[in-house]
Amino acid sequence: MAWALKLPLADEVIESGLVQDFDASLSGIGQELGAGAYSMSDVLALPIFKQEESSLPPDNENKILPFQYVLCAATSPAVKLHDETLTYLNQGQSYEIRMLDNRKLGELPEINGKLVKSIFRVVFHDRRLQYTEHQQLEGWRWNRPGDRILDIDIPMSVGIIDPRANPNQLNTVEFLWDPAKRTSVFIQVHCISTEFTMRKHGGEKGVPFRVQIDTFKENENGEYTEHLHSASCQIKVFKPKGADRKQKTDREKMEKRTPHEKEKYQPSYETTILTECSPWPEITYVNNSPSPGFNSSHNSFSLGEGNGSPNHQPEPPPPVTDNLLPTTTPQEAQQWLHRNRFSTFTRLFTNFSGADLLKLTRDDVIQICGPADGIRLFNALKGRMVRPRLTIYVCQESLQLREQQQQQQQQQQKHEDGDSNDDTELSGRSLFYSGHNERNQ
Repeated sequence: MAWALKLPLADEVIESGLVQDFDASLSGIGQELGAGAYSMSDVLALPIFKQEESSLPPDNENKILPFQYVLCAATSPAVKLHDETLTYLNQGQSYEIRMLDNRKLGELPEINGKLVKSIFRVVFHDRRLQYTEHQQLEGWRWNRPGDRILDIDIPMSVGIIDPRANPNQLNTVEFLWDPAKRTSVFIQVHCISTEFTMRKHGGEKGVPFRVQIDTFKENENGEYTEHLHSASCQIKVFKPKGADRKQKTDREKMEKRTPHEKEKYQPSYETTILTECSPWPEITYVNNSPSPGFNSSHNSFSLGEGNGSPNHQPEPPPPVTDNLLPTTTPQEAQQWLHRNRFSTFTRLFTNFSGADLLKLTRDDVIQICGPADGIRLFNALKGRMVRPRLTIYVCQESLQLREQQQQQQQQQQKHEDGDSNDDTELSGRSLFYSGHNERNQ
């Protein structure tokens, strides 16, 4: 038996209309976006995804930091959303950084009525330059003797106590301050971003720096070593008036963009708030560190007696096996780096154990240390001995051989003196006989 469902006329019209609307809505899919216009980045940039991403609060959103540092300089308007702010500074110009006490009532009571210590640093933002920071700063010191990278404008600063600048650390200054009192420090950055670019042919983009502040409290021994808070921000430093021109250029570029494009960029703020970060590792550089081209540990071995001829070559000393093991602790790894002439990279591998170093690939080591030292470090890690193209043996002249040579020279000199005396006596006799014969004639 076949059942047939009859709908009223009005219902049939409504159903047919719904079907046509649904087909029309499907027919437009894929026509607005062509095959070449489809991009996953465009999809992720849709407002629905932005709202979904913004609805996820970060872990530290509700966390109130004990201190807040505010750099009184405008941020760049040409920074995309969710990227870190970028601030342009002029070389040698004084900029205020306000040190604000942001503690709740009863938080950190141990520093009430006491001073804290803050260390200011100007460091590299790029990881590649962070690995070679010591060499970069030494090169800057060589090109600009007597200058500093970071200074405090003491007459303009307020509330700072005992400001200090270590002459061996050009990019670091420190001072004491009371969180309960108004404190503002004015800093001056004397290096520009283009001084550290790889190629200097004109028109290169300068490398970004970071202004980092680490604050410590006093311990039981009266030393400021207990970490309280760290924050930093990204900056670029231009020649005088260059930061103002760059800020104006970015603002004009943003004005030419469409409203849809402007939504992808964050607005420019009048001040820069330093964001929380990890404390900077406190590593003291040793001035008497060995040169990368020479080994500080001299291999002592006895020199063979003899004349050093090819037929009498001393036996070369057996190679010392100093391979890095996976069980090596970070402290032993630091000693291994010193022994193998990698003292300049000890700071980079401060917390690396032997297993961590052995996990590094050849490309990783070259990217960290550069081509020359990277290949050398990789060969040392893998225990590969580079075969020399030429070996020269040098023998020190023995004392006995030297005395024999002196005796031979003295005997030869005596022999020559004796021959000269005999010749003089013979010539005198010949003259005597010739004169006597003339008289007889």
